[in-house]
Amino acid sequence: MIVIGSDHTGIELKKRIISYLKQKNIDVIDVTNFEDQTGDDYPDIGYIVCKNVLDKNCLGIAICGTGIGISIACNKVNGIRASVCTDKYMAQMTRQDNDANVLCLGARLENVEIEEIVDAFISTKFAGGRHQRRLDKIKKIEKSQKDGVEYGDSL
Repeated sequence: MIVIGSDHTGIELKKRIISYLKQKNIDVIDVTNFEDQTGDDYPDIGYIVCKNVLDKNCLGIAICGTGIGISIACNKVNGIRASVCTDKYMAQMTRQDNDANVLCLGARLENVEIEEIVDAFISTKFAGGRHQRRLDKIKKIEKSQKDGVEYGDSL
């Protein structure tokens, strides 16, 4: 299952990705399933995607104009590791090394192989090993923020 959402700039790209995923028999939940999203800002969409990813324990795709703004918003949600990817290699590595759970895409980017990026993101597994140690540190940073303790003080 993949949760997907976009701000107004990403409506067409979102439709393209949904169609592609459905052709691959992948269940998709569109959390922004309406045509005119002119009043919706990427922080709101990012939050909705992330809450659904956490609640459903699945992967997500979040789209804005460049992918940058929505990735910043997504990464403010504890438990989310969101990455902007502009090629297949980035998508593979963010899953393999960072266990990213949200793929952020830019609807205004040109010459980007979206289907290759999506395939790499959803098919690559987390490698674990030394990368788990690093994720544990990220979780420690999140916890220190939640608890109001400086990260360095909690080492």
